[in-house]
Order: sequence, then C-alpha cells, then structure tokens
Amino acid sequence: MNKALLVVGSVAFDTLKTRAGERTDILGGAATYIALCASHFAPVNLVAVVGKGDFPDEHVQLLTGRGVNLDGLEMAQGRTFRWSGVYADDFSTRQTLKTELGVFADFDPKIPPHYRSPSFVLLGNIHPAVQEKTLDRIGGAPFVITDTMNLWIDVAADELKRVIARTHLLVINDEEAQQLTGEKQIRNAAKKVLAMGLRAVIIKRGEHGAFLFTGDDVFFCPAIPLEEVIDPTGAGDSFVGGLAGYLVSQDRTDAPALRRAMRCGTAVASVTCEGFGTTATAALTKTRIDERIAFLEKLVRLD
Repeated sequence: MNKALLVVGSVAFDTLKTRAGERTDILGGAATYIALCASHFAPVNLVAVVGKGDFPDEHVQLLTGRGVNLDGLEMAQGRTFRWSGVYADDFSTRQTLKTELGVFADFDPKIPPHYRSPSFVLLGNIHPAVQEKTLDRIGGAPFVITDTMNLWIDVAADELKRVIARTHLLVINDEEAQQLTGEKQIRNAAKKVLAMGLRAVIIKRGEHGAFLFTGDDVFFCPAIPLEEVIDPTGAGDSFVGGLAGYLVSQDRTDAPALRRAMRCGTAVASVTCEGFGTTATAALTKTRIDERIAFLEKLVRLD
C-alpha cells in the first residue's frame, strides 16, 4: 500500500479582489492548497489537469519543490481552469464574477499505476461523478476523505450520496450540512450525515472554528484569531490538507488522531489567510506550523 496521500482535485488560476487589494491569475485551486499544506506532513501524489500552454513551469517547480509528486498532473490542450471573484469587506460573503472551466470541464482523472493502492485518499471539491470515478479506479482499502460544496448538493445529490457511502470522513461547512440534511441544528445535521455510513464528519464554521463528530462524541477546535486577513480563498482546502497530511504521517484515523489532525489543519489554514492565493501557503515552514499549533493549544488551555 502506498504510504502517500492521493489528492484529486482542481488546479486553477484565481483573479480576486479583497479589501487588501487585487490579484490576477494567481495560482489557486483546491488540490493546490491541499497538496502544499499536506506536503509538510507526508508525501503527496496529485491528480489534476491544467492547460498545456498556459501553466508556467514555476508553478510545477513550486509543487515538486514541496515534495508533491506530479506524475498524475495531466497537461491537456487548452486553458487552465480560471475563477474570479470579489469578497465583501468583512469577508462574510464573496461574489463569483466569472468561471472558465477550460480543460477542467472534461477532467477524467488519470491515476498512474503507482498511485492506485493508496492508504489515504482526499477527494477535493469536484463533481461527485469525478470523485466516484476516482474511487472506482483505485484498489486496496484506503481511508477516504471527501470534500464537497453546495452546488453539488443542489445538482448532483444522488451521486454525492453514493460517494459519501464510500467515504470515511466528510468535511463540509455548516451551511452545506444544513442543506444536505434539512437540519438547522448542527448536532442534528451531524447525526443525519453520520447515518449515511460515515465514520466521522467535520463541520467547519469559518472563523468560528470546526466541530468533529464521531458517533456520539463531539470535539471542537477553535480558529486562530488573526490580526489581518488578506484573502480567505483556499482556507478550507488548506485545513483539510493539513489534517489529511497529519493522518497519513501517523497512519492513524481514530478519534484522538482526528482531533490532533484538526489542530494541524487549523494552523496551516490560518497562514493561508495571510496572503493572496497560495503565496503565504507556499512560504509556510514546519517551524511556523509548530508555532501556530502551540498558540492554539495555549488558546484552549484551562489551567
């Protein structure tokens, strides 16, 4: 079994505006944030697609320099997936201005042979049909972590539920949990999600932290309060990337390991918010992660 994290998702260019400024065509995409953050804890095998003519070598070097294996990164004829949006000044909402799927519209995950027996799989926020294809194309009995979004709950609910039935840990936010279950109380929503066959569910609440539900057990991990938020894009992906990377490094998925993994995810997600796109994430060091984890532990200490 491959002791690396298999990540399947999007690599993209983002154009965005926040109260801190504007940036055009900066490196983004769920799989990019996940891979960069997970790579601080464990080896990462990436499966994604980018445009053959417009994806610069500097981005390839950034990922490989972090130890991310790109044998599964397809270079297809066409343009790389692009997204543009603008955030409210308080970051409570964001408006999508344009989405250009490019080569991502026909993404059909090509899993290299040496990727196909992973111990851990992280299905990024992509169409459930693509997530399902990925699971069909790998062997063994990996621990499956799945992310999703409100769009897929709206337009592909049946496919998503099939993926959830094959998932061990689902990571969603509170609005998505309510939408998926029809329950407004987060604990009731978690119970319904767990009843879909999951071992655990993490429900994120942005700057208000995240809850872990495992059976009847509940754990809460607060977010790290920041002095300045530059760009929250990719914070959720960074969270699940750090979390998954830690689980791979420990080769454990019990409740105590999941709790510790949430600290790692919270630490790296906080750094992501301090720069545009993946700039802060790309400059992240293990020392800085350890400092954030220590701060988080101090934040919740009771003595």
